[in-house]
Amino acid sequence: MNYSISSKKTYQLSSKEINTICMLKNTYWKYSMKSQLDWFKKNIKKNDIHNMFYFKSQIIGYTLLRIRSCKINTIIKKYILFDTLILNKSFRKKKISSLLMNFNNELIKLNNKFSFLICEKKMINFYKKFNWKTLEKKKFNFLANNLNKNGMVFNQKNLIKKNNFKIEFFDFK
Repeated sequence: MNYSISSKKTYQLSSKEINTICMLKNTYWKYSMKSQLDWFKKNIKKNDIHNMFYFKSQIIGYTLLRIRSCKINTIIKKYILFDTLILNKSFRKKKISSLLMNFNNELIKLNNKFSFLICEKKMINFYKKFNWKTLEKKKFNFLANNLNKNGMVFNQKNLIKKNNFKIEFFDFK
């Protein structure tokens, strides 16, 4: 097969890779390329993790894992914000998303942090297949404009010792 996966931190990405990532994202989220690049520059930090799935030498899949902070009750913790999962349309339904999700989950475990994502209701069952768990809406506060979305966590063992907790995700940029 001509498939491969590469994982890089932001500071390791070339300008060409950033442009290719933004073009791939723009196939789903329809903004101008300038808008995609501006968002990237504004929101992505140097140690965020970019997982790129290649077919031959072309990036056909991408995930973004952003290292951020949250407050659980009164304790500040680092976590991984699972931000993006995108595949080139012509490569969907070929189990590539499963390969990417398993790769992401392994990286999350290696980083010894829990991960959080927000998603539409229609995506919950997809993430559950990879051992992500839903969070009750009253258990988290994500300070962004995604109020009607669902929260899910992965690698949450030792995250919450009590049943009575609230996670405040405040460092999302």
